[in-house]
Amino acid sequence: MQITITHDRPEGPRSGPIVVGWFLTSDKGAVLFDPPERLVQRPPNRGHAKSAARCPAVVQMESRYFVVKCPYDLHLGFGRDDKGKPHLINRLGAASPVRSGKLNELLTIVNENEWRFPDRPTVQLTLPYCFIADELVYLNQIGTFAHYRSEPLPGTIFGGRFPIDIWPRPLMWAFEWHDTARDIVLKRGEPLFYVQFEGEGPDRPVQVVEVERTEELSGYLEKISGVVNYVNQTFSLFKAAEALRPPALVVTKKR
Repeated sequence: MQITITHDRPEGPRSGPIVVGWFLTSDKGAVLFDPPERLVQRPPNRGHAKSAARCPAVVQMESRYFVVKCPYDLHLGFGRDDKGKPHLINRLGAASPVRSGKLNELLTIVNENEWRFPDRPTVQLTLPYCFIADELVYLNQIGTFAHYRSEPLPGTIFGGRFPIDIWPRPLMWAFEWHDTARDIVLKRGEPLFYVQFEGEGPDRPVQVVEVERTEELSGYLEKISGVVNYVNQTFSLFKAAEALRPPALVVTKKR
């Protein structure tokens, strides 16, 4: 017995694919940052009719996740100085592809009194990736559950969920270090985290395109940037941000 379910969606601004734009907040070193890619496993076994690679539920799920890759090779240890202050140790030393001075610009340990648990340091890697949409879309940032590591990371990443139509912001990789006796090893080109997008209508596919960093978009980002330093609950500013938002911000980049 076969069962087919069809969803009829009326034509209009909320029909068709959900268009999500991505851009880099800065052109500095842009060649390092690969475009987000749809989650696709290596060529799987499709020869058998019952292969998981042909399961519509699996295909649907994987098609809705996008991969952001790591732009750097990093090997980090955890330590404390003679005053007990936590700090990062660059295990690669002089062999590190990233100069020590630049490493301090990319990576930070959150102030110890802000850690979620007193025995789990929080490390943040700054990134220029930003996503935007011209309709209601929530971004979910999650760990790389489909990527196998022979040496698992010694902790977990902080996920997050927020509306990118009114609150576009640069993403970061935030890591909660459970086992500080083990190092963090990240390799350039490997999946760093996944993003998933929720819009109106769970049946609508998602299309991710690179967009122009227009004056309107840059101006809007300026209006909402840095406010986390001044208020505790940034989500309380959504209505105010929506009132400042231009009608359209997604302008597909021409190649």
